[in-house]
Amino acid sequence: MTVIYPGTFDPVTNGHLDIISRASGLFESVIVAILENPQKKPLFTPREREKMMKETVKNFTNVNVEIFHGLLVHFVRRKGCRLVLRGLRAISDYEYETQLALTNRKLAPEIETIFLPTSTEYSYLNSSAVKEVARFGGCVRGLVPSMVEKNLQKKFQVDSQTEKS
Repeated sequence: MTVIYPGTFDPVTNGHLDIISRASGLFESVIVAILENPQKKPLFTPREREKMMKETVKNFTNVNVEIFHGLLVHFVRRKGCRLVLRGLRAISDYEYETQLALTNRKLAPEIETIFLPTSTEYSYLNSSAVKEVARFGGCVRGLVPSMVEKNLQKKFQVDSQTEKS
């Protein structure tokens, strides 16, 4: 059975990787679906996020990475899938994710959402916090894969050089 794990992944964190790793052991196939949302202003382009995610999951033989735009339920249907996986960190995530799951169920009753809590060590971790730490020169080692750490350093080095000009 295939499950789709959607998100912005801007950038991918070790919390995301925890969910992907565990899902790869539970499901025959995992599709990491990177949302291309023109209304959001991500730090990394969809292609940059796809490249980082592919590098991050390259050792998982049953994990694929794709970019999608539009409604998640349309993407899930196009993939011939019925399961969506969402990671949970805290109670606040549960409330938000439940609203999304119920909306998706209204749009596509045949699609089920499964919640998987992140491991305790990543329960505080999110992409916004990682970007904030990196933006101000803090260390994100242990929060993101090393390749993502390097990309964050490059991105903010370029931004700080632009600001000095």
